[in-house]
Amino acid sequence: MSTPFTPSPDHVRGMLARAFTTALTHADPATRQRAEERARGWRDVLAGMASGTLRIGSRTPVAGLPAWVTPEVLHGGFATGAARAGGPLQPYEAEAARRAGVPADRAALFAYHLTEPGLAALWALLDSARYEVTLPEEAALLTVAWLVRAGETDAAVELVGVLGPFADKLRFLPRPAERAAPEPGAVHRSTVAQARAALAGRRPHRAVEAQREALRVWRPFADEVLAHWLEFTGPAGEVGRGAEPDAGWLAHGRALLDRYERLAAAHPLTGRHRDPRGNEGILRGALAELVAGRRLDARRAGLVRVAVTGMVRKRGLPGSERHAALRGVQAAQAALPAHHALARLVGDRLAGLPQESGLADVAPYVTPVTAAEGARTGLPEGADVPPSVRRVVAVTRSAPLGVLVAAGVVPSAEAMAELVPQLVAAERTAVHRDPELRALMAANYRAFRVRRSLLLVNLARQVTPEELPWVRAVGGHAAGDDTTRSSAVAAARTLAETAVEHFPGTLLPNPLVRELGVLLGASGLDAPLTEELAADIFMGRFSGKFLASAGVAAELLGGGSLYERYYGIDYAELGALAARRDGGHRGRGRPRTGGGDDVLAEFARLCHVRAGRTRGTGSVAENGMVIEQAQILTTHNLATLVRRVGVAPEPGWAETARRCFGTVERLTERAGRGPYPLSALKDAAYAWRQLVFHLTLCGEAERSEVLAWLPAEAARRPLVASRLAPALLGLRHVAGGGLFEADGTALAGRARRLTGWTASGHWLRPDPWK
Repeated sequence: MSTPFTPSPDHVRGMLARAFTTALTHADPATRQRAEERARGWRDVLAGMASGTLRIGSRTPVAGLPAWVTPEVLHGGFATGAARAGGPLQPYEAEAARRAGVPADRAALFAYHLTEPGLAALWALLDSARYEVTLPEEAALLTVAWLVRAGETDAAVELVGVLGPFADKLRFLPRPAERAAPEPGAVHRSTVAQARAALAGRRPHRAVEAQREALRVWRPFADEVLAHWLEFTGPAGEVGRGAEPDAGWLAHGRALLDRYERLAAAHPLTGRHRDPRGNEGILRGALAELVAGRRLDARRAGLVRVAVTGMVRKRGLPGSERHAALRGVQAAQAALPAHHALARLVGDRLAGLPQESGLADVAPYVTPVTAAEGARTGLPEGADVPPSVRRVVAVTRSAPLGVLVAAGVVPSAEAMAELVPQLVAAERTAVHRDPELRALMAANYRAFRVRRSLLLVNLARQVTPEELPWVRAVGGHAAGDDTTRSSAVAAARTLAETAVEHFPGTLLPNPLVRELGVLLGASGLDAPLTEELAADIFMGRFSGKFLASAGVAAELLGGGSLYERYYGIDYAELGALAARRDGGHRGRGRPRTGGGDDVLAEFARLCHVRAGRTRGTGSVAENGMVIEQAQILTTHNLATLVRRVGVAPEPGWAETARRCFGTVERLTERAGRGPYPLSALKDAAYAWRQLVFHLTLCGEAERSEVLAWLPAEAARRPLVASRLAPALLGLRHVAGGGLFEADGTALAGRARRLTGWTASGHWLRPDPWK
């Protein structure tokens, strides 16, 4: 039996302590403020768990709030007890109340927008599309207005009845916007407003400013002090016995010391000049002695000689060609404009643009400083915008997803997953023929996908958009056809191919899997996709879609394929198990993907046996071993995407396998350096699994070429080559017709099957385990 998962208050207390420490100690005020807000949230979690008003692990964690209300969720899926759409009245709500002439509270606003003038205002918003939906609840009143105009009075009344009990607590009104939402097709990672905020938040870098101060202030001052001493001692730095400086030299020395005090007060960033043991400190201290009328003793005179000769030897005499060249380079460096100043300039360039969208072309906003800008800001004309500032603007670029990925604006599969809802919203809502309803539901979907996932147990599902009352209310107006279904499949195929081609060896992140599932669900295609499960809350069971996905893998890879033999899988048996789950009707409609039964228990038992674990749950690492076996059996969505969706990466399977090996090498190298290698090791094994999958789909000739290429490629990194040698030998052994022993080794232990999760040391990282 599985052990019930109980959220630990100790974990919450630990997160509270971390947030509290950051709020007290971090140097950045904005970071401290965010940490204070997190600490408040974690205090609310603790209080809710203690009082019983919070049920962590439930789809409805907050007592009194239905599942459709967007909860405030902290790291790890912990609900705080607050609703995201609650809290104080927003400024736009207060302005709406003022214009309507009603009290500034949500209940009054809600009631007003059910009147004739209120509905008219909502209809105007629908027609103009100049509104923003940042939380799904903000689409609710617009949906009521659409239903009324469409003649669906009963549905509108029913929806109002559902919303009414929360009218005083939650905001159901959309935010006005200056312009309509952009047409689907182009996406952007950041809005202009977000880029401006990031640029405005740039602060001077203390280390850089300290270096600039040293070059601009303290190096020239040190040269003056040295030149002054050279007048007295000559290049040899000798202070003759009984030698006394004249009155003019002493007066100039006194002026230098006075100026030092003023400079030190005005320029406090660097303190090296204060060191009395440094050359500058020695000369300044000796100068103070002479100015005070005291002669230098032999020790101090010797120190002056060492300081003068050392400074001259290092940089040359002040004014010499060598010295002037060095100080010229340093002065040019000091004159370079500060990055935070250039960031402010670029932010000013963006100020007059639409703020809630991206930029079709970012180049005009990152050009060098113009003459007019230099005159206004004091920045040097022609100064280049530094890469760190250019990157902030680059992520506002609005273009098709594939273009952004190819340009490097989208650096990872996780970043890609953040953009996909912008595209899926258009595909998902294409079933609505009315353009105003289609735009509204697309805005609602985009807002819903910002909703953070809850921590759930017992195979519970996250809330879906279809569960929102306003989405259900217009469900009868969705009419998909062959065109919309074909478009959804094509979109899913393009997204999956983009991820496979550009982020090789990377697991499809859960948000991307979820969006692909939405597209494939709209298409009616039998294509079960599985998420990556969290090992720390794994309950020892798998939902039906895991077995369904394994059945698809059996269709593609059964019959003795390289993948089947490498991982020691009996796909004939697994396919029969999946067919039993589907009642012998595979391929005749959508599979059953529901909860646990005897067949699913058998699948879970198989994963445990393959992992060498007993039934039930164990440590995080032991749970991870079981989950990894499920990923191996299902290929973690690759087989489904190839077999059912038709994914075929443009470079071909051989090139994709090569790219996967590059990921394996990088992760193996990282595991060899880091003190806590488990994360890199498991990710390396995931990438290796994808390499084996891609090799399996290659033709014989291509596969042989890649197998011959792998050791030669690994040899370019000797440490990586030595670590991966057992895995490379094992792959060649299986490709040549061999098999692994039950313990995953072959050829007297010289060849090994590569998997990632382990509860003890890993042969890929034989160093002491941490």
